[in-house]
Amino acid sequence: MNEPENIRMHRETRTLELTWKDSSPTLLPFRTVRQNCPCAMCVDEFTGRRILDPDTVPEDLDLAEASLAGNYALRVRWSDNHDSGLFTWVHLRRIGEEQLATPETPAAGSAEHD
Repeated sequence: MNEPENIRMHRETRTLELTWKDSSPTLLPFRTVRQNCPCAMCVDEFTGRRILDPDTVPEDLDLAEASLAGNYALRVRWSDNHDSGLFTWVHLRRIGEEQLATPETPAAGSAEHD
């Protein structure tokens, strides 16, 4: 999986935009990304069961800070002070694909580790 060519944070709409070489850009609401955090605080490491209740993520969540983690992931600190998740390109792409498949509901069902 290739990394995105461009990553933009749109604070006014609370969305993360990822531009991929082989497809159109993916726009992900900050809240949807946070609801799909793959860290051990949000997903049981052994069973893969989601621990985080997606409904507890604030509607007005903001992305406080983001940085690259090598060439494979985005490290994010959220306005709710959660910062232990690494969002791999594969995981972010999957969130976008799930969002396209069911746009009326958050893609919080995916709990696989990448």
